[in-house]
Amino acid sequence: MRFTRALPGIMLWAAACACTTSNQNASNITLDTLQLLDQGRCLFRSMLPSDTAVQVLVCVFVVMTIISLLINGCTLCCLGSSEDLSWERRFALLKNLIVSDVLLIVTQGPTVIYCLLQKTTLPYGAWCVIQFFINTVCVFCTLFTITCMALERYLYVCQAMDYLSILTTRRLYLMVGFTWLISVCLTTIITVLLSLGHNNSLLGKPITGLLCEPDTLESHLGFPRAAAVFRKVAGLMVALLCIFSYSFSYLRMYQVARNAVQPFQRVNKRARNTVMFYCSMLLLQLLPIFLKIASDALWELEGNMAMIRSLDNPGGWTLAEILHILLLVTLQAPPCINPLIYGLRNKEVREALPRLLRWWRLNR
Repeated sequence: MRFTRALPGIMLWAAACACTTSNQNASNITLDTLQLLDQGRCLFRSMLPSDTAVQVLVCVFVVMTIISLLINGCTLCCLGSSEDLSWERRFALLKNLIVSDVLLIVTQGPTVIYCLLQKTTLPYGAWCVIQFFINTVCVFCTLFTITCMALERYLYVCQAMDYLSILTTRRLYLMVGFTWLISVCLTTIITVLLSLGHNNSLLGKPITGLLCEPDTLESHLGFPRAAAVFRKVAGLMVALLCIFSYSFSYLRMYQVARNAVQPFQRVNKRARNTVMFYCSMLLLQLLPIFLKIASDALWELEGNMAMIRSLDNPGGWTLAEILHILLLVTLQAPPCINPLIYGLRNKEVREALPRLLRWWRLNR
């Protein structure tokens, strides 16, 4: 009987203890979260000490993201709605390029805008790894697709008689599949090598950047040497392959066009202007790659600790931070200009756009 009478008191005491323990755990979790948030904001302020710079970057990323999605969406709809364009090889490759650009802009633009609005750096976690994986795949796929598009134009101009027999529909699909397969394989190897430096204690901690790009992720994981070397060598080789293929294709096309008018003692200005235009656009597209190569070289020459000394000197601009911001901005440029260069610049695509608008009005 005494035990039965004391039972309610014991139960109340146990409940009070459990409540106290849960409150303590909740307060500890809240304290840890606040500490991580403060750390992310301190890292953010070390990169962008000026509120004016933050507001300008927000406007830039919002405008470029919207423009990129609109231009890529309109171009893709034009290509998909036109039966005359859908069968052409170059526009099939352009669709592949647009898909890669849209994936890049969707995973990168909102992430950077969120960090700028919250004024904190990106925490290391599942989304960080996913965003790094998708962005790396898209960058590799874009380079391979641009290479294939240059080779396709070379076959069309210089091997016109054998164009359809060389670039069949089956080979075209294999080419598109190859661009994604090799990009996924290279990125998987890089991600696996990075995971060797993974530590559970790093989960949730903010990185020293607004995006999980290679330099910031490698610095957060303790600079795994194997991953850095493989990424730099693979990226350099793919970039050189793209430059070499592009230069060879358009120089050969220019030579063919010049030889066609040489007996008439005339200069093919249109061919020269076309080659100059596409080569200059290639340099603009590869600007993020050039910045990445320059950043990798500086990290190797100046040392890892020298490039992240902003942690010990908050409030000042460093070369690593400037390169990080420039890389984020220039990565937004290719998805904006690719549809203009390879899509809307073509007369066929421009003619298909009014038909698409009329179809949209009628269905509306």
